[in-house]
Amino acid sequence: MTACIVGWAHSRFGKLEGETLEGLITKVAVEALDHAGIGPDDVDEIVLGHFNAGFSPQDFTASLVLQADDRLRFKPATRVENACATGSAAVRQGIRAIDANAARIVLVVGAEQMTTTPGPEIGKNLLKASYLPEDGDTPAGFAGVFGKIAQAYFQRYGDQSDALAMIAAKNHKNGVDNPYAQMRKDFGYEFCRQESEKNPFVAGPLKRTDCSLVSDGAAALVLTDTATALKMRRAVTFRANEHVQDFLPMSKRDILAFEGCERAWEQALKKAGVTLDDLSFVETHDCFTIAELIEYEAMGLAKPGEGARLALDGTTAKDGRLPVNPSGGLKAKGHPIGATGVSMHVLTAMQLTGEAGGIQVPGAKLGGIFNMGGAAVANYVSILDRIR
Repeated sequence: MTACIVGWAHSRFGKLEGETLEGLITKVAVEALDHAGIGPDDVDEIVLGHFNAGFSPQDFTASLVLQADDRLRFKPATRVENACATGSAAVRQGIRAIDANAARIVLVVGAEQMTTTPGPEIGKNLLKASYLPEDGDTPAGFAGVFGKIAQAYFQRYGDQSDALAMIAAKNHKNGVDNPYAQMRKDFGYEFCRQESEKNPFVAGPLKRTDCSLVSDGAAALVLTDTATALKMRRAVTFRANEHVQDFLPMSKRDILAFEGCERAWEQALKKAGVTLDDLSFVETHDCFTIAELIEYEAMGLAKPGEGARLALDGTTAKDGRLPVNPSGGLKAKGHPIGATGVSMHVLTAMQLTGEAGGIQVPGAKLGGIFNMGGAAVANYVSILDRIR
C-alpha cells in the first residue's frame, strides 16, 4: 500500500439551511487542497462519492468538483456509489489510482444533501440500499430492516436493550466535543434506555436514539504516493485498505454474523501486520446501535452473542481499552451518505496527527475504520498510521 493522506477538509454535518450540494462539494475541495499545501494544477484525478438515490435532482455530479476552481477543468473526474459505504468506495478508487501509478495526487470528495427531501421520500430513498424484492415493503424503511435484524438478534441471544442504550449514550457523549457533529448533546444512559415521547420506538426494539441522523454534509481528502507525501506537511499512510462485497439478499446469509465485515477486518489486519490490540481506536459504522454491537463481534472483539459485554463494561468507551467512535459516530455526528466514509478517514487522520481537539484519543498511534453499505453488504476496512 503506497497511498497517504496529506490533507483534508470537513464541513459541519446537520440540517444546513441555505446550503446546496454544489456548495458543499466545492467548499471542502478548496479547503482540502489548501490544507495539503497544493493547488488545483497539482491534482491528477478526482473521485466523488455521492449516493443520491433521489435526494438530489442533480444526478450527474462528478463534474461539480470542477466548480471549485477553473484550473480543475479537464481533470478526470468520476462519481462512485456503494450505498452507505459510498465515501469509502471513493477513497478506495483514489488509492487504486495511486497504486497503479495512474495518478500521483488524487482529490477525493464525499457529499450528500438529505434534509431538503420530504420525510416520506427519505425512507423510500434509503430503502433502496436493501434488496427490494425481499425488503421493499418493510415498514419504517431502512430502520425497519435493522429493526428486524435487532429483533432476530434478541431472539437468538436475549434482550440487548441495555447494551444498545449504552452504545447510544457513549456515542452521544463523545459527539459533544466534535465541532462537526450534528447532535452535540449528552443524553445519558437513562434517556437512551427508556421509551418516551421524545424517544419512541421506531422499528422493532430500536428507539429514536438507536438510529443515525438524516444529514447534509461533505468531507474531502488529498491522497498521494508515499515518496511525495514525505515531502509534504503531514502524511498518514494506509497500512491496509480492504473491500469485501457480500450478497444483497439477507436470505442468502446469516444476517447476524456480518460475515463480510468479519472478512474485511481479517484481511486488513493481516495486510497491516497488526492485531486489534495494536489499534488505538476504531471508527465504525453505527448507522443503528445494533450494527455497532454486531460489529464488535465481527471484528473479533467478542464472540457471537457476547458483544453487549464490551458496551456495558466500558471497553469501547473513549477511555476504554479500545475506544470505538470517539467522534460520536454516525449516531451523533450524522450520516450524510456519500460523505460518511470520507469523514471517517478525515477524523482518523486528525486523531493520528494530534489535530482532533476535544475528541482526541490521547497518544493515538494506529486507527481502524469500518464503513459498510446496506446491511453488511459493502464492507470497507482501513488501517491508518502516521508516518510524518
